[in-house]
Amino acid sequence: MPEPQGKLVFTSDLHFVEFLYDPRILRITSNERGGGTDEENRGAMAGTLALCGRYTVDVGGSFSGNTVKGASFLNWIGDVRTTNELKMVVEGNRMIENFRALGAKVTIIWGRVR
Repeated sequence: MPEPQGKLVFTSDLHFVEFLYDPRILRITSNERGGGTDEENRGAMAGTLALCGRYTVDVGGSFSGNTVKGASFLNWIGDVRTTNELKMVVEGNRMIENFRALGAKVTIIWGRVR
């Protein structure tokens, strides 16, 4: 995704929600969820990512990992990610998320919204 849109939310009770989407995704012509063509469904699957779960912090208050409880990519449900796979670095009003899995590396730069 060259210019993804989305949100990442951390709650004070240690839950998180992450949603990313490619704004260029084709709309579903039938206007029915699950009623798209193969091309439309492939685009929707490849161009969106949603996950939620619980996160942990260490004694110093730094992010130490998360557990995925729900995801648009069902294979991730139940995954436990430590700082070996997922690093979050806060720099001012930005947070840089680096995720590594199956040989791929993804970097997302989030901006703080109030």
